[in-house]
Amino acid sequence: MIRIAVLARTLQFAAGIVGVALIELVIPAPALAHGFAPPPGSLLSVLLTWQLDWYTLLPLALAAWLYHWAVTKVNGAHPGNRVPRYRSWFWYGGLLTLLIALASPIAVYDDTLFADHMIQHLALVFVAAPLLALGAPITLLLRVSSADTRRRVILPVLHSWPVRLIGHPIVTWTLFAAVMWGSHFSGLFEASLDNDAIHVFEHALYLGSGLLFWWPVVGADPTPWRLPHPARVGYLALGMPQSSFLGLAIFSAPGPIYQHYATLVRNWGPTPLEDQQLAGGIMWLGGDLFFLTAMILAVWVWLRAEEKAGRLADQKLDRDEARQARLAGRPNMQSPSPAPQPPID
Repeated sequence: MIRIAVLARTLQFAAGIVGVALIELVIPAPALAHGFAPPPGSLLSVLLTWQLDWYTLLPLALAAWLYHWAVTKVNGAHPGNRVPRYRSWFWYGGLLTLLIALASPIAVYDDTLFADHMIQHLALVFVAAPLLALGAPITLLLRVSSADTRRRVILPVLHSWPVRLIGHPIVTWTLFAAVMWGSHFSGLFEASLDNDAIHVFEHALYLGSGLLFWWPVVGADPTPWRLPHPARVGYLALGMPQSSFLGLAIFSAPGPIYQHYATLVRNWGPTPLEDQQLAGGIMWLGGDLFFLTAMILAVWVWLRAEEKAGRLADQKLDRDEARQARLAGRPNMQSPSPAPQPPID
């Protein structure tokens, strides 16, 4: 245990050094202020402040309607094999999470407080993405489509080499880590704070990489590379350190990383450096909590699958033994019958 603790501390220290080196490259030089952020007012006024943009509400409403239409059509055509209700709950829960992350006060203050922005990103990749994946939209698409559409369009796309490449677990894991690190240590994050179009692109990038990351773990939809249960646990276990090191690197930065937050005139709340440290702590501890929860659930699903497989094996063994017992007790109809004995005088 002592060796493990020392190794963990060494890795964290090394990650901090690497993170600080990266941060030194992106810490902005002094610049003009990015405007003034007025105090938020009362808690009630904050809670009632929503950012209801059409480019957020329209896609969410369309996704909800299309899913409801597809479920209704499948249930009507197959009343004996309906779409499980919990799949709809997962899908609508993911859409609700997106609404809260992109339209609630979290979205209103994401360009004012770095910590608020970090909460938004965690909600996209660790809550909304796995919930949407658990809704099994690809399976629903296959069920609602005609046989000809499945054969000519959907299945060829699912079996194509680009989907096989981008759906490989190594690729999905690497893309997720690259998006998380690349977005925070490049000009993308800074640009998204000053440009709405880039901000929307950044959200789509986080959600897309999150959906790809959780696709092989959830296993609700068909995939070219289906992970066995032990590999799913290992996949998640490897994801935790990179998330922790990212949060630690942001937390350990000697100064504000982003010019926008550093030059924003704000006479309330934490200082820019304190806000950044809070954001790093949220990424560090929040990411670890989400990954740990996901690993516990993956182990639980694994144990249930093993239990179900064992139960099916026992049932098959019982059926085989019963069949053999019936065959052993049945007279052999093909053996010749004994010759009749002559009557005794």
